[in-house]
Amino acid sequence: MATSSPITQQICSSVPPTSSSTPAIPISEVEDCLIYDQHGVGITFKSLYQNHKAVVIFVRNFLCYTCQEYVEDLSKIPQEMLLDANVRLVVIGQSSYSHLKAFCSLTGYQHEIYVDPERQIYKKLGMTRGEIYEGKVSQSPHVKSSMLVGSIKSMWRAMTSPAFDFQGDPQQQGGALIIGPGPNIHVAHFDMNRFNHMPINGLLQLAGMQAVDFNRHAKIIDI
Repeated sequence: MATSSPITQQICSSVPPTSSSTPAIPISEVEDCLIYDQHGVGITFKSLYQNHKAVVIFVRNFLCYTCQEYVEDLSKIPQEMLLDANVRLVVIGQSSYSHLKAFCSLTGYQHEIYVDPERQIYKKLGMTRGEIYEGKVSQSPHVKSSMLVGSIKSMWRAMTSPAFDFQGDPQQQGGALIIGPGPNIHVAHFDMNRFNHMPINGLLQLAGMQAVDFNRHAKIIDI
């Protein structure tokens, strides 16, 4: 089963591409946007990549089961591997910062995580809102639940959370950037639907790192 083709660009310089079929990534428009940590402390988006290469993952709402299971696999990436490569791994959501602690507890994620509650970065970068499908949908290697079971889990979490909300716009899709040091965008991938996120090992290898085996006991794959 094939999913729709994602919007993915590999970019080798800080100069935006000029082809009409390849839209420029307006990174200068988002560099001063504020993102917030679990304590509500704001930092600028550009601080993530000014001095380091960063793999930045934008997720849908925190109740989305595909996002939850994707971030569960991100949590298996060894911190030592990131330190050795001098690469930051960052997840950005689009809910209130008050949901961050519970989401990290649920997924086991211990790397950097922030929120863009007004979706300023999502909007200015032109990330998809709504879901676009072309043909049949393939199951992501990072998503373990079926759509039915996953949707039930998401609804149950919404109903049992202290405040009943979707923890972000349920229509907003995410994406991924490999960026830095400085405003140099190496890869930009915008999801077309909830299953269309970029495989994690693809991102790691494009960032100059080794692949990871995402079985229960994650380990680095020697290539």
